[in-house]
Formats: sequence, C-alpha cells, structure tokens
Amino acid sequence: MRALVTGGAGFIGSHICQELLSRGHFVLAVDNLTNGRLENFEDFDTSKNFEFQKTDILNRETLFPIFKEIDWVFHMAGLADIVPSIEKPALYFDVNVKGTLNVLEASKEAGVKRFTYAASSSSYGIPETYPTPESSPILPQYPYALTKYLGEELVLHWAQTYKLPAVSLRLFNVYGPRSRTTGTYGAVFGVFLAQKLNKKPYTVVGDGNQTRDFTYVTDVADAFILAAESDLSDEFINVGSGNTYSVNRLVELLGGDVEYIPKRPGEPDCTFADVSKIERLLGWKAKVRFEQGVQNMVEKIENWEAAPVWNSDSIQKATSTWFKFLGDNSKT
Repeated sequence: MRALVTGGAGFIGSHICQELLSRGHFVLAVDNLTNGRLENFEDFDTSKNFEFQKTDILNRETLFPIFKEIDWVFHMAGLADIVPSIEKPALYFDVNVKGTLNVLEASKEAGVKRFTYAASSSSYGIPETYPTPESSPILPQYPYALTKYLGEELVLHWAQTYKLPAVSLRLFNVYGPRSRTTGTYGAVFGVFLAQKLNKKPYTVVGDGNQTRDFTYVTDVADAFILAAESDLSDEFINVGSGNTYSVNRLVELLGGDVEYIPKRPGEPDCTFADVSKIERLLGWKAKVRFEQGVQNMVEKIENWEAAPVWNSDSIQKATSTWFKFLGDNSKT
C-alpha cells in the first residue's frame, strides 16, 4: 500500500513509518517539523520506499496534492501538552480541529481506502470506571483534550456522511524511544528522561502512587496498522497495555533520586484502558512488558541529545497556569 503519515517525524508517527516500511509498504511522511525531528528517521530514511515532505496540515494548497494515489492515511499530526493548550486554545483548535478537517477533506478528495486517527484518552477526563471502556462519558478537563475529541467527532462524521473508511484510536500514555523530552509541560516520561539525561532528581507529583496505563510505542504502531488492514469503519477504540503501573514503579526502574512536589488538580489518580473492544475487533493485544519497555528506553538514552533541565521550580512555574485554569489558586 501507499501510506501517508501526518506528523510522521514525531514520536509515534515515526514508529508507524518504520513499521509500515518493515511490512513492505511505501511511506510518505508529512510534517511541519514544529515538534517532529528529522533525526527520528535515521533508522529507515535510506529506504527506497520512504519519502518525506515538509508541509503544514493547515496549508490546504500544499497539503491536498500530496494525497494523490495514497491508499492509507495515518493522521498523527497535532499539538500535544496540557499547559500550552490552556494558554493558546485558539492555536490548538486550529491545528487539532481545523487541521484534522483539512486532512479528512484531502483524504476524501483523493479517495483513500483507509483513514486512522490518533485520539486521546484524556478526553475521558477523570473517569468513574476502571478499566475505562469506550462507553464512558467524555469529560475533557482542558483544551488539548477537547480539541482531540472534536477531531475524533469529525473523523466519525466523515465516516458516516461521506463513507470515508475511518477508525479512531484513543491512546493511553504512550512511551518508548524517540519520545519528546521538551515542551512547556511534558508527559511524565518526557520529564523524567530529560531529568535523567541531566542527572537531576525525578520530580514526582503527589505521592507517586498514581498509576498510568503505559503503552509501548511499537505496540501502538501495530494497532494502527491492524486498524488500516481491517474493514472497520466509524469506530472508536481504546489502545492500552491491559495493565496499569505506578509512577513510583517507573522511577524505581529508571533509577535515581526523587523529589516530591504537590499534586495538581484535574489529573486522574489512574488511567487504565478497557481493551476488550480492540481485542475483539482487531485481535490486538499489547506485547511489550512495562519493565522491558523501560529497559529499551534506558539502553537508548545515552544516544539522545541533552534536554532542557526540569526541576521542581520550572515544573511548578509551568503548572501555575494549570492551577489558575482550574480555580485552585490556593496552591499556586
């Protein structure tokens, strides 16, 4: 197949590119390099079946022509991180909602055979049920989560109205090599890896007993490709590890000193995906054990560039916006 991966130079997108190439497909990676890195292509950019094109999903004039003769679209492009979305909601709406609309329209016009979308489990907010099924209420706590859900609604509507064969995959806490260690407020893995690179203590929020459904990136790439190979359409599906792990366990595996900082409001104590639907519909199940996944990252970390130093002061400064947004000014 001829596959196009938006956000192909990003963390998850580059792994999807690599896995597609390993299965004999042609891959066109599209990225504006705002967050993506050309270094993420180093393991496969010499393949004759790989091509990269720098463009922005908001630029319809340059975007639409490159969808010609494309069979599969993997829409991974978008803005992540919580605090920047609170500070710049209009930008997040433009990229995550309008950008998704552009990719859908380009796909429809080109007559692509399959469309897969990277949705976010953050759309569930703080769930009442664990493991969390797809039927749980959508309760986004901040603009990033909302815009990712609005993007999913567009995808499903295009599947219903225009018969574009499309599936939305709601991702839970993806980790692995090439994950970002920069950003105004990064995910826990990015923060900890940056601290490890700089030989700084790990800043653990709260008591560290909160748990996350850490899902290894190659398993996620496999889920996307299985969805593209299937005949499913107009479906939204959780992608998780089938387990949940404490932040303290992650710190233990990474090794190093710890500094505890106050808990942030609006964050769930647990993320844990109910993966029965994806197992039933796609026969998918995560393969990489958490301990093995963390070990894989630690083995590769020495080759990464030094990242900005994260410490308790910088994290507290970044999250003051979070507290203000949620009306808990007493803890800023």
